[in-house]
Amino acid sequence: MGTEKILELKNITKLYPGVRALDNVSLDIYKGEIHAIMGENGAGKSTLIKIIGGAVQPSEGKITVNGKSFSSFTSSVASENGIGVIYQEFNLVPSLSVAENVCLGNKLGHKVKKDKKQMKAVTDNVLKNLGLTIDAGIMVSKLSTGQQQMVEIAKQMVKSVKILILDEPTASLSLAETRNLLDMVRQLRDKGVTILYISHRLDEVFEIADRVSVFRDGKYIETREMKETTRKDLIRLMVGREIGDEYPKRTTKPGEEVVLEVKALSGQGDKNITFSLHKGEILGVAGLVGAGRTEMAKMLYGYLQKEAGEIWIHGRQCQISSPQKAISMGIGLIPEDRKREGVFIDYPIDWNIPIMSVRKMSKGLFPDKKKMQKLVNAYIDKLAIATPSPKQVVRNLSGGNQQKVVLAKTLAAEADILIMDEPTRGIDVGTKQEIYRLMNELVAQGKSIIMISSEMEEVMGVSDRILIFYEGEIMGVVDRDHFDQNLIMARASGIKEEL
Repeated sequence: MGTEKILELKNITKLYPGVRALDNVSLDIYKGEIHAIMGENGAGKSTLIKIIGGAVQPSEGKITVNGKSFSSFTSSVASENGIGVIYQEFNLVPSLSVAENVCLGNKLGHKVKKDKKQMKAVTDNVLKNLGLTIDAGIMVSKLSTGQQQMVEIAKQMVKSVKILILDEPTASLSLAETRNLLDMVRQLRDKGVTILYISHRLDEVFEIADRVSVFRDGKYIETREMKETTRKDLIRLMVGREIGDEYPKRTTKPGEEVVLEVKALSGQGDKNITFSLHKGEILGVAGLVGAGRTEMAKMLYGYLQKEAGEIWIHGRQCQISSPQKAISMGIGLIPEDRKREGVFIDYPIDWNIPIMSVRKMSKGLFPDKKKMQKLVNAYIDKLAIATPSPKQVVRNLSGGNQQKVVLAKTLAAEADILIMDEPTRGIDVGTKQEIYRLMNELVAQGKSIIMISSEMEEVMGVSDRILIFYEGEIMGVVDRDHFDQNLIMARASGIKEEL
């Protein structure tokens, strides 16, 4: 890391109606560093990177890039000055080839008659420089999430970016893909590219970053050298208080009663899935991305159809043909993709929370609006959903608060069996603890939870037992007294032998 400033933010403020998203932020970024940006959901990180990328205009303040100051900073100005942003939601065209995507948006990609041979040559060159073996002619839709992430990086490298912003880049990647991405980021830094790295994953940040800047409630708090800080210090800076154990201790134990029994469930790539869930239990599900965990969850919820097997609820065999049927049987799903499958993102909170329980709160054909409003207010308070009003559109909430709306919607339907698929993905440390505490409260009340998680520490930290998936099969079941990270990782990688 050098001492030359490549990017300077001076007194950046961004005001929205009723919200000060950024409050007088000043920050210096040096050439050739990996600079992590951290903070809880709603801390202002997303607004910050949108301003640096030119997608959002600051209400006040000045941006300086390579010594040149700007009062108006658009996305085209950002691009002209070597700034590229890769957001969580990729900006790729699935129906086009890798080469067409990489060259899209530059002069070569705008030609009326595109020279495919030249585009392929340009793409092959940038992929080679990045150490990638992706076929430039393959359709993007056929690539894995990790490969698509690499194509996004290649797309920026064609533009010769000097500052690359990565927003939660490993949120949907497997362990192997994450390792590849982190190696790529180091390579880019070594070539002189400055990286702004936004992530909630503390382990990654400590592994890869040179410095870290912490934001809280729209304010810049502090910048530290990674080698001079600790995990505990960083959490304290983010949440503004000392925080106890990341995984709150349980005060109750699972009961003997079996509430859900799955026998030889097959379909959607899964084979012969057999397990039981006890009343008051948190049953963790570990495995690599693509191991069949989400498919299992969606079959139990009736969103995907099984090909064979039996599902028993409270000792009675059930045919779950749809989500509506699952809900009527007391099963609720908090899906992995909360924005597309968990909530109606462009509708308000007070429309989302009661949507699955509206029939129970109706007088004849008409919903009881007072009862519904009481329910909404109760869940906003119970889950501490940070919102100026129940009328707030869900899209305008932070990721953590969007997840709380998904939880509220499912809990309002009075589900006794909750399936939580990656419930804390993209959520800050403080909100994670709130969700863990809520899970403990729910099982203490007699509800039962199946929790799918790709974070090893999390699945070991909250579960009573863990199912380990590998390529659509259960490779093992481990009780809490025998949790072993090496064993779980080995089984998740398909290794059956004793370690």
